[in-house]
Amino acid sequence: MKLYSGPLSLFSRKVEIALHEKGLPFERVQVPFSQTRGYHPKDPAVLAANPKGQVPVLIDGDLTLYDSTVILEYLEDAYPVPALYPQNPKERARCRLLDLFADEVMLSAFRALMHRTEPHAADDPRFLANEAKAKEAEPLIAGHFAKLNEEFSGKSFLCGAFSAADIAAFMAVFWVRRLGGPSLKATPALAAWYVRLSERPAFAQVIEEILQADRELSAPVEGAFRD
Repeated sequence: MKLYSGPLSLFSRKVEIALHEKGLPFERVQVPFSQTRGYHPKDPAVLAANPKGQVPVLIDGDLTLYDSTVILEYLEDAYPVPALYPQNPKERARCRLLDLFADEVMLSAFRALMHRTEPHAADDPRFLANEAKAKEAEPLIAGHFAKLNEEFSGKSFLCGAFSAADIAAFMAVFWVRRLGGPSLKATPALAAWYVRLSERPAFAQVIEEILQADRELSAPVEGAFRD
């Protein structure tokens, strides 16, 4: 398998964790990225494979896929052991909803924090305007944390056993922490789950790679990874 990925692509890293958790070997093609130009000019292979021109793109033999959730569902069908989705249809659907909640609902809120890794002067009017929007988004993000926290009643993972929902939700929470978002102090079950997942080898490897990419590519973020 070949995966077109990005050093600071949340959804590419989500796929990488799934591949590691399933023990599937793959060749990673890291698409160039900078904080000032993003992924422009875009990789020709990615443009040819994905109408959106975005990573991740997975190639497995003669099959080419894009969209992280589609990729994870394919990996589950093609390489079912170890499982990343519950067997029960209702629980499987619930797992997919939590994946969607992380990828779309949470992302729509914490997107307002993403300017924080870009180079800027402290008194830059554009940065200050973006910060005002970020402050407005933070209570909504904290509410999303509270919703996830409620999911852990009597459970170690979101869907009982470890699943794709945990991967997606972890990446959303990690990205918020990376961007100096709300603390996890008010959500102890979520905080404990976050620590447990951080210690899994697949997660630890990807976390370290993201932190290294930030050291090379990103501006320091005040309050990143606060308690």
